[in-house]
Amino acid sequence: MGIVAGLDSSPDFTRIVVCDTDSGAVLRQGYAPHPVESPDSGGRPSDVDPQAWLLSLGEAAGGGLLEGVQAIGVSAQQNAVVPLDAQGNTVRPAMVGADKRTQVAAADLIDALGGREAWAQAVGCVPQAAQPVTKLRWLARTEPENAQRTAILLQAHDWLVWQLLGRPVRRTTDRGGASGTGYWSAATGAYRPDLVELALGHQVMLPEVIGPADAAGTTPEGLLISVGTGETMAAAFGLGIGLGDAVVSLGASGSVMAVHPEALVDGSGMITALADATGMHLPVVTTLNAVRTLRGTAELLGLPDLESLSELAMKSTPGAHGLVLLPYLEGERTPNLPHTAGTLAGLRRESMKAEHLARAAFEGMLCGLADALDMLRARGVEVRRVFLLGPAAELPAVQAAAPSLFGTQVVVPQPADYAAIGAARQAAWALGASQGTLDARTPPAWQGAVAQVLEPGEELAVGQAVRQQFVSVREQTHPGAF
Repeated sequence: MGIVAGLDSSPDFTRIVVCDTDSGAVLRQGYAPHPVESPDSGGRPSDVDPQAWLLSLGEAAGGGLLEGVQAIGVSAQQNAVVPLDAQGNTVRPAMVGADKRTQVAAADLIDALGGREAWAQAVGCVPQAAQPVTKLRWLARTEPENAQRTAILLQAHDWLVWQLLGRPVRRTTDRGGASGTGYWSAATGAYRPDLVELALGHQVMLPEVIGPADAAGTTPEGLLISVGTGETMAAAFGLGIGLGDAVVSLGASGSVMAVHPEALVDGSGMITALADATGMHLPVVTTLNAVRTLRGTAELLGLPDLESLSELAMKSTPGAHGLVLLPYLEGERTPNLPHTAGTLAGLRRESMKAEHLARAAFEGMLCGLADALDMLRARGVEVRRVFLLGPAAELPAVQAAAPSLFGTQVVVPQPADYAAIGAARQAAWALGASQGTLDARTPPAWQGAVAQVLEPGEELAVGQAVRQQFVSVREQTHPGAF
């Protein structure tokens, strides 16, 4: 039996799991928050000194947690840019998260290349505020001296892998992380250095993209470090999803992703063509309004939490007595309606009750995500079951409506550190491939996530009628949105 570790460096904390290489069983766990304020952030939440990630990692790994470990995999927050100078020192704090400072830079880049379709064709995605390519444009416009000093670009997981290996000359990344940068194409498997130059103003050194089962290197002590990946790809790998599976993530905003054998190029830019952690592809569709729709409705009704909103919604019936909520409260990305607002339709005397509004909020959120699912299905992506993630996935009102509105089996995994588990699984794969015990094309078959399985059953026809009601209002209110 071998032992491997997976670490997940999220925006707020580091989690480490130590797993059995054969079964994936979690043997030990570690946790540490990131410092409340990064040592060199200047108090700006979008700027983080990468040393904070190392401090948290060291604390999480304390107490002999990594004793006996043969390989480590690294998962980290996506879209973090670590600009380094020619000597490998940080030029400025890492730029992380959905950085609102860069919204204008995103629009500039879209125009500079000739529009959304030009970007979709070039790299499978359209610049957004969070993406590394957009942050480079902001850096060039706002901090030109720092931009000029930047000679090397890494993402968070790349930087952590590089540090664990002792900062070698060779710097690596994976397909998953590279596919989210805005300057690497999942369709061609190649960088677009001209887009880096378009954003930053000059060429830089980019990490070598290596395969999913490849090792980034070995420490002097003989510890193998796998290539690493972004949190989204690591969580998908930890869940064990494959062809026919989609993942619907319920955060403040929502996302739908599915495993597909090829990259999808979408001229509208609504589908982002990411790569996964196995050599396949991971097309993603994002909605701006998911749980924020529920929170807003709870506040409107004077309810203290989402559990109370769910309880109230269950007193209504499917279709909410004809009440339909288009949940475009912050504008919307899918469909692309950035300047719109939400719509409440179907108001009649009998529907003007709190429980019907609560039900309409849940149905509107899920129907918006079903629209995103249908975008993938329309492009040939097979969806046989949907994994539903996020704390809101546990709410009875979500579980009651999701299978019939999505039109397929819904799986609600038990909460676990899936990104860290995915990183550990990658480490086990790289270790096995290096020892000749695993095929570099086939990851280790670990036990799947413990989950609740929900079937649409007899409610399918009712759910599809509710969905059609939603689509009818959407088409009347926003004709031609899709």
